[in-house]
Amino acid sequence: MSEPYRIGLVCLGNICRSPMAHVVLEDRLRSAGLDGEVEVTSAGTGGWHRGEPMDPRAATTLSAAGYDPSRHRARTFDRDWYADHDLLLAMDAANHADMAEAAPTVDEQRQLRMFRSFDPVATEGDQEVPDPWYGSEDGFEEVLTMIERTVDAIVQQVDGLRTDRDR
Repeated sequence: MSEPYRIGLVCLGNICRSPMAHVVLEDRLRSAGLDGEVEVTSAGTGGWHRGEPMDPRAATTLSAAGYDPSRHRARTFDRDWYADHDLLLAMDAANHADMAEAAPTVDEQRQLRMFRSFDPVATEGDQEVPDPWYGSEDGFEEVLTMIERTVDAIVQQVDGLRTDRDR
């Protein structure tokens, strides 16, 4: 049996978008029977919230949709994530730029993609997951809908992603 495929999800503070995606992706992988084959982590490019739980509005939105957000503690992305993950997914262009700058080599940037590059309704000019932290609770619900749709597409493509890694 090969090593698990490792996916890292990254936003700014690791208290809204990336932990929401983390919880949903783990749930969907478990439902698909892939939880032992794919590991998921999340982090923020900024370290302000390290060790803190998820934003209460994000946690409430996830709980209302039937997910368990209680285990999350914010982490900080660093260049070692390139060695520890097979796929790194940025929530917005600023996160993507920060992550690309931290890549140990240009070759390792191949692991880095925008999260919504998997979203079947995203367009080339609309690849970002908006940061709901600055808005109302409705923003968290919109982000959850976007995340669920994108995660479903990721789960459908996991076998192909793992095959590409193992080549």
